[in-house]
Amino acid sequence: MKTLTLLRHAKSGWDDPVARDYDRPLNLKGRRAAAAMGRHVQSLGLDFDRVIASPAARVQETVTEVEGGLARALSPEWDRRLYLASAATLLDVVHETGGDTRSLLLIGHNPGLEELTMLLVPDDAGGLREAVAQKYPTATLAEMTFDTDDWRDVATGRATLRRFIRPRDVDPTLGPDAD
Repeated sequence: MKTLTLLRHAKSGWDDPVARDYDRPLNLKGRRAAAAMGRHVQSLGLDFDRVIASPAARVQETVTEVEGGLARALSPEWDRRLYLASAATLLDVVHETGGDTRSLLLIGHNPGLEELTMLLVPDDAGGLREAVAQKYPTATLAEMTFDTDDWRDVATGRATLRRFIRPRDVDPTLGPDAD
């Protein structure tokens, strides 16, 4: 059994005057959401054998805030391929994962994370898949399991979506803005 968890970076600040999208930081709500998600991950007892993350500033800050809420280090491997990666690129990263890794966490961006989830979870999966299709908000976590011992077997329609947790599910004040 393999477990793949996908975490989208928290809400970033579009008002910050940065020259490149890559350097865009989190905003205050994003910091709060990432810390809340870290606390929730801790309360669920989730653990990861390997963490791979985009090196973009907003992902690095998300990791820092999640670690604060989690009260432990995630110690990610920073992989530039995850910056704005497509579902196909993300799947390549998953397939490269060694067999000794049981639980893999990828931290990155949309639309790739949402598209990968939709690709891996069967069309007839129902409720949680429908929630993913509706919207994969910032700082949201999707956890999927695969009945295999080899990451290369991770393929279209083979996942069971176990969790889809949005920040507003953890703290209602982190829901969508009114404007």
